[in-house]
Amino acid sequence: MAQRTVTIRSDDLDGKEGKDIASVTFGYDGSSYEIDLSKKNRAALEKALAPYIDAARKATSAPRRSPRKSSLRATLQDREWLRSNGFPNVKDRGRLPGEAVEALRSR
Repeated sequence: MAQRTVTIRSDDLDGKEGKDIASVTFGYDGSSYEIDLSKKNRAALEKALAPYIDAARKATSAPRRSPRKSSLRATLQDREWLRSNGFPNVKDRGRLPGEAVEALRSR
């Protein structure tokens, strides 16, 4: 048995179907939106937004955070090495101080 999938695009504003329907993405107040519009309704949207776009300035994107360093899983041998190399307060379990992690990475 053969199956056929047919995708029919319709305008989200007026519900009309057509080959000229395209997705339009826009942003407002920190959120992104997407809507399927015909050429006619896309032109109407552009006309309505034009005065605001003309008066606006482009926003810069938010600064990207640097990827977090992968956490180090210290073994009991690592912790013993730390204790014998200047970190006497390192316990057998729990989080390591930043200096201890750096010492392990640079050994």
